[in-house]
Amino acid sequence: MIRISIDAMGGDHGPSVVIPALMTVATRRPDIRFVIYGREEAVRPELAKFPKLAQVSEFVHCEISVRMDDKPSQALRHGRWKSSMWKAVEAVKSGTADACISAGNTGALMAMSKFCLRTMATIDRPAIAALWPTLRGESVVLDVGATIGADAHQLIDFAILGTGMARSVFGIERPSVGLLNVGVEEIKGQEEVKEAGRMLREANMTSMNYHGFVEGDDIGKGAVDVVVTEGFAGNIALKTAEGTVRQIAGYLRAAMNRTLMARIGYIFAKGAFDRLREKMDVGRSNGGVFLGLNGIVVKSHGGADSDGFAAAIELGYDMVRNNLLDRIEADLDLFHARNPHAQTNRKSDVVADAKE
Repeated sequence: MIRISIDAMGGDHGPSVVIPALMTVATRRPDIRFVIYGREEAVRPELAKFPKLAQVSEFVHCEISVRMDDKPSQALRHGRWKSSMWKAVEAVKSGTADACISAGNTGALMAMSKFCLRTMATIDRPAIAALWPTLRGESVVLDVGATIGADAHQLIDFAILGTGMARSVFGIERPSVGLLNVGVEEIKGQEEVKEAGRMLREANMTSMNYHGFVEGDDIGKGAVDVVVTEGFAGNIALKTAEGTVRQIAGYLRAAMNRTLMARIGYIFAKGAFDRLREKMDVGRSNGGVFLGLNGIVVKSHGGADSDGFAAAIELGYDMVRNNLLDRIEADLDLFHARNPHAQTNRKSDVVADAKE
């Protein structure tokens, strides 16, 4: 059985979206079980609509829920040990659940996840990884917002983390990996990116196929299975892509309603437009994965509908089923065994930073 802990109070819609999503996933995945955390007066009425869900779930009442506008420090101060978000994350730490899913406040969820689960032994900072629709299918892109600015060692960590996710979700034994840069030439870009590229080439990891540098337009092309960047650029790229999808959808709606002939043409081309809408649906790729922690945490988009939240749950399910954490730990051990100087240099940097 795969056990998933759910923060039912997170997101813009809370239990009214979360509970139907659980029923959808339970129908598709008979080996899944849920532990649901939330306020009884909000969750129980929604659960009552799905009697069969009670057979595969357990509900735990929590007095406190983290608000979407809470600062991470506020969420930790008021919600630690007792909020639905904290309880859902803590369930992964205690072994009650194999993964945690929440649509709540991203900063609060990351703060609680780091505080409760801690990062893996050789990981300095976690990353948020997103599944990105491409012309070839999907790619993993990270970091999309957890770490603003990253040195070469952290970029290598992200490459290993993203590779583990690609192997677990896509079933690819040796995913291709590219570092996002301002050009594909080796002489271009920031020193941290160039240094990370050199180290990845020399490492010659058996679990990844290092492609080299990729540019922004290569993400949508699906040039590589894993795109690695730091959180500032990654988050801007993600939000730009989401905005562009909405912009194109607006253009299409306006064009189809402009004239009678356009509306008639839409009727004949409806099948093609439906397929286009499906490909452009952000909800189908919903779920930002917190990688680098001693546990699996998936952040659903706050405005996701029931289908979107279900997609986030199934993403967590797939990563548990395909042993994501074991794959990442094995890849990290292999890299540091082949490059012992990398960890030594990192420790020296940490000591130097502490002295400063």
